Amino acid sequence: MGQVDKRSITLSPELAQAVDDVVAAGEYASASEVIRDALRQWKDRRDLFGYTLEELRKLVQEGIDSGPGHDGQPIMDRLRAKYLTMAGTKGFHE
Repeated sequence: MGQVDKRSITLSPELAQAVDDVVAAGEYASASEVIRDALRQWKDRRDLFGYTLEELRKLVQEGIDSGPGHDGQPIMDRLRAKYLTMAGTKGFHE
């Protein structure tokens, strides 16, 4: 593993129990492995989907500025009818 940087963390009773449970079940050899795996997954998710707070604020504002929302069901019903009609005229069937 190379050089390690020891840290002390505090977990809620529920999280501590979850860590203990997976170690007891043999899914991980130690609590440290559980935490390292969780942190790797968090980092991967953050790297793939992470937005800065400023980016999130900008996206929220774009949504607000785009105007009021629309109920999706009527739109989906119209699209479904449109494409079923198109499929019917080309010999396709559902």
